[in-house]
Amino acid sequence: MIKNEMDPRESEFLDSVKESLDDAENLLREAAASTGEKAAELRESALESLRRTRLALYDAQDAVVEQGRRAVRVTDEYVHDNPWQAICLAGAAGLLLGVLIARR
Repeated sequence: MIKNEMDPRESEFLDSVKESLDDAENLLREAAASTGEKAAELRESALESLRRTRLALYDAQDAVVEQGRRAVRVTDEYVHDNPWQAICLAGAAGLLLGVLIARR
């Protein structure tokens, strides 16, 4: 999916993750150039930024998994409510796939 076609929330999330990673990278570069207590503070700030990013990614993963579960549940309900339509749809998909494979 192209960034312009993304949901604004998705785009905002990706921008937030990129910003957090950029901050951590910059802090680690500064820490490498610094010594002593200043370097330790910068490394700790970078690690905290990475922890926040990891938590945001875990939250996003959980949301995607839940969305997938909902899709499976809806599909299962549809197949149970409309078995013949589901069979016809699966047959048509199989036929299309067979034609595409045979063309190669």
